[in-house]
Amino acid sequence: MNAKSADQEEAFGAAPHERPVPRISIGAFVEFPDTGAALQRAGADRRLAKAHVNVQLGGIQACIDHYHGQVTPNLLIVETRLNGRAALDELDRLAEVCDPTTKVIVVGRVNDVELYRELMRRGASEYLVAPLNPLHLIEVISGLYLDPEAAPIGRVVAFIGARGGVGSSSLSHNVGWCIAEELRINTTIIDLDLPFGTTGLDFNDEPTQGVADALSAPERLDDVLLDRLLVKRGDHLSIFSTPAMIDREYEASVDAYESVLDAVRQSTPCVIVDVPHVWTPWVKATLIGADDIVIVATPDLAALRNAKNIYELLRQHRPNDTPPRLVINQTGVPKRPEIPAKDFAETIGVQPALVMPFDPQLFGQAANNGQMLNEVAPKSPTAQGIRTLAEVVTGRAPQVVQKSTDLFAFLKGKKKA
Repeated sequence: MNAKSADQEEAFGAAPHERPVPRISIGAFVEFPDTGAALQRAGADRRLAKAHVNVQLGGIQACIDHYHGQVTPNLLIVETRLNGRAALDELDRLAEVCDPTTKVIVVGRVNDVELYRELMRRGASEYLVAPLNPLHLIEVISGLYLDPEAAPIGRVVAFIGARGGVGSSSLSHNVGWCIAEELRINTTIIDLDLPFGTTGLDFNDEPTQGVADALSAPERLDDVLLDRLLVKRGDHLSIFSTPAMIDREYEASVDAYESVLDAVRQSTPCVIVDVPHVWTPWVKATLIGADDIVIVATPDLAALRNAKNIYELLRQHRPNDTPPRLVINQTGVPKRPEIPAKDFAETIGVQPALVMPFDPQLFGQAANNGQMLNEVAPKSPTAQGIRTLAEVVTGRAPQVVQKSTDLFAFLKGKKKA
C-alpha cells in the first residue's frame, strides 16, 4: 500500500459523533426548554441506544435535591442560569452529593473562558454553551467514555432491497468491491442472508459457514477467529460469506448480530452489510444501527410502497443521521410500464443517489463468470454508476495513479537524438 492510500484508509471510518455510547446511566437537569429538547433528541439517537437517559427540569438545585442520600448516575448533565462565582458555588454544592466516579457536564449560557477553566479545575468533565447541538452532545458524551488509545472503528453501510429481486445484493457486492479495489479502502462485505446468500456465487468462491459460525457464538469472535472466518480477496477486500444452505435453521438474537457487526468494524475501516429482504427485529436493529443505509428499489408500485415505508421508519428512528439513500435499479425494461424516477423520488421525498439502467447482458455475464461489473466492463455506464455510488457512501474519489516513466524508451530516444 502506498503512502497516499494508507493516509486515505486511516482517515476513513466512523466519525467521533458516530461512535456508540456504552451502557451508562445519564441524569440531566435543565433550566430551559430548548436544552431539554436537545437532550431528549440526543437520548433518542441510535448512538445512545444502550444508555438510560432521564431528563428533568430544575437545574443544579433540583439535581442536588434529587440525589441527596442516593447513588448518582454515571453521568450528570446540569444546566445553570448563573455565571461567575455564583455558578461555581452552585457546582460546589453539587459536588457534595456526587459520587467520586460520576462525571459531570455543565451547560451554561455564557461563553466564559475563565468560568470554563475554573469548572475544569473543580472536576467538571466539560462545559457546554447553550443552545446545544444533539450531535455535538453525543460526541462529547462518547469522548468521555472512549479510550483515547483505542483504534478507530469502521463505518457500516447497510444495503436492503425494497422487495425481492431488485438487485440489492448485487449492488452491495459490487460497491464493496469498488471501494476496496478502486478507492483502496480496506473493506469487509458481510452477507446476512444465511440460507440464500449470493456472495459465494458473485465472487466465485465456495460458500462457508463464516457468518453462521460467528452468530452461533459471538462471544468467541476475537481477531484471530475473525481472521480465520473471513475469505480474503486481494489486498483490500474480505468476504464474510454465508453457508447458503437450507438444511438447518438459522436463529440468532439481535445482540448476536450486533456483536458480530461490532467485531468486524473494530478491524475494518469500511463494512458493507448485505441485508436480506425480510423484516425481523435483527434486520430493523441492523438498519437503525448502521452509519449509512442504501435502499434499492425498482420503478414499480410494490417497491415504491415498501421503499417509502422503510424510508419513513428509518427517518423516524434516526433523526440526527443522513437520510437513507435511494437507488432506483433496473430502469428501462422493454415493454414494462414504469413509474418515472422523478415521480418515484418525489413520492418518497428523497432524490435518488443513483438511477441504474436495465443491463441484463452485463449483469448476467458478470454473475455467470463470478466477476464484478467493473471487471467485466469497466468503461460501461453501469460500472460508472457503481463508482458513483461507492464515492457517495464513502465521500471519497478514486486516486489518480501516475504512470511510471519508461526508462528504456527514454534512453533509446536520447541515443537517436
